[in-house]
Amino acid sequence: MVIENSFPTPQSVNPRAASVTSLDGADEPHAVSINPRDGEWLDANRAQWDERVPLHLASDFYDQSALRAGDGRLTPIDEAELQGLFPGDDGRFRLDGKRVLHLQCHFGADTLTIAQRGASVIGLDFSPPAIRAARALAADVGLAERTRFLIANLYDARHALPEPDSFDVVFTTWGTIGWLPDVAEWARIIEWFLAPGGTLYFADGHPAAMVFDSTSSPSAPLPEFAYPYGDRNPLILDQADDYADGDAVLTHTRSWEWAHPTSEIVGALLEAGLQIDKLGEHFEVPWKMFDQLVPTGDGMFGWPDGTPWLPLALEVVASKPGGER
Repeated sequence: MVIENSFPTPQSVNPRAASVTSLDGADEPHAVSINPRDGEWLDANRAQWDERVPLHLASDFYDQSALRAGDGRLTPIDEAELQGLFPGDDGRFRLDGKRVLHLQCHFGADTLTIAQRGASVIGLDFSPPAIRAARALAADVGLAERTRFLIANLYDARHALPEPDSFDVVFTTWGTIGWLPDVAEWARIIEWFLAPGGTLYFADGHPAAMVFDSTSSPSAPLPEFAYPYGDRNPLILDQADDYADGDAVLTHTRSWEWAHPTSEIVGALLEAGLQIDKLGEHFEVPWKMFDQLVPTGDGMFGWPDGTPWLPLALEVVASKPGGER
């Protein structure tokens, strides 16, 4: 296993900032039982993400001009890692002839970027407006024949897409795992879909960074502790802001999120039967996680003056034993 650190060169909105609701018994470890396939958590989160879709389609944060010009890009972290795994002659990753499954794909911008690099891609998301927008965008950019978009809760993915052992790559990044109550089942689903020798690429906000909040004192030099790293209960938030549109005021303000320590994520993948090939930590993220972060270029944000206080992003590359890549 390779462990990597990357340090950004220096060059407000915290999406977790909100009032927090506690559940009865939430002071006890594992006190709250969640059905991953149904319930209030799913309805609330879906309603909020449904509302976000038109805001994100119109936002500069999700600028689609490069994608529409045939030159879509992922984040610099994703581009660098995938280029190492699947090198292209032009310095960009290529996935010609590969089948890719993109879990929690939102409105499909990254899905279509992957398709532009030669892959046949299926995107899955629980939001009907997001999937409708993804299908329309695929048609607009001439990729409808190489992409397919499905509406499904991630935990129903095996029923929505009964194709085990059939994907060369499972891709899931940025703002995904914190919305999921059951990481063990997430990992089992990934393993089920991967072909022998297939690769998982995962990147998201670092669990260590998710313990902080900056909204109580945005002028402070660093964010403050707010959320326990090891809390296994849902964090029920009431927030009207949107990370991609600073002027937005959401109607569906209630959401359910979960903290998943690094050991839980890695352990779940190992327990599901995958091999960890690389664990990477990065000191920048593709959104302004805290008020104190500053732009570092290419849509990324990092600590002021480039000081590596603690990692902001986690990436994992894993593989399914057997077969050839």
